[in-house]
Amino acid sequence: MLDYHLHLWPHSESSVWYKLDQIADYCEQAASEGVNELALTEHSNRFVDVMNIVGPFWEKSGHEPTSKEMAKYFDWHSRNSLEQYVELAQKAKDEGLPVKIGLEVDYYRGKMDEVTSLLSQYPFDVLIGSVHWMGTWEFDDIDNPVNMHEWDVRDIDACWLEYSRAIEELSATKAVDVLAHIDLVKVAGFYAENPALYWDMMSNAAGKADISVELSSAGWFKPVGEQYPAEGLLDRLVVQGVTFTTASDAHRLEKVSARAGDLATLLEARGIHELASYEGRSRTMVPLRSM
Repeated sequence: MLDYHLHLWPHSESSVWYKLDQIADYCEQAASEGVNELALTEHSNRFVDVMNIVGPFWEKSGHEPTSKEMAKYFDWHSRNSLEQYVELAQKAKDEGLPVKIGLEVDYYRGKMDEVTSLLSQYPFDVLIGSVHWMGTWEFDDIDNPVNMHEWDVRDIDACWLEYSRAIEELSATKAVDVLAHIDLVKVAGFYAENPALYWDMMSNAAGKADISVELSSAGWFKPVGEQYPAEGLLDRLVVQGVTFTTASDAHRLEKVSARAGDLATLLEARGIHELASYEGRSRTMVPLRSM
């Protein structure tokens, strides 16, 4: 099995990345769950290189309370070197650890061409794409009371529609190889009245772009209490013929490859017995479970 969504957290104040032994620990934990291939995919918004291109887009809506929260978030997180991160991931590969050099590429409306140009300078094996904010609202920051308050005052169907359109736009850029947690909009437990409408939008976008989609256990540990994607969306993706990766979206060792076997069971129940593996951003298919 694969875990194609793992984060490496640096010491934010010093911009010093963790050492090789952290990655080795990840690999050991993954192996205990039957996972034999990992992709290191830290968020692109953590890197000064990316944010110098994107710029402080939240300032265009500075009057919004969520804009201030987003400014704080980026001030804290966006202070690291993409070069150092890639060097560490490459060193792990050179040492024989079963890892892929990856990045979680956050969606920046109107900026994806510039982001793609920057990332093309690095030897990435896989790029996964994600939508984490709508305008200046970090809707999945469920620990922030300002951001959580928005769920109480916004129209839920409008949120699902805006998110689904962002997934469509991200898919169409073909800037990434895999869509991460494709229905993240449900993270806080707020479901649209008719989610099938938005499942159709997202699954059609993935199929049209011939992009892989991750099946992630991370949602089981969120308020929604459900894997990404929901089974109804998963069924639509299967009909579209998309390929899948599996993932834990782990930020800490104890969550690496969590419930990997349960993810495999969901796919096998739908006749899926292969996963998409990436090397140099080229996709090959490998067995779902290692014998």
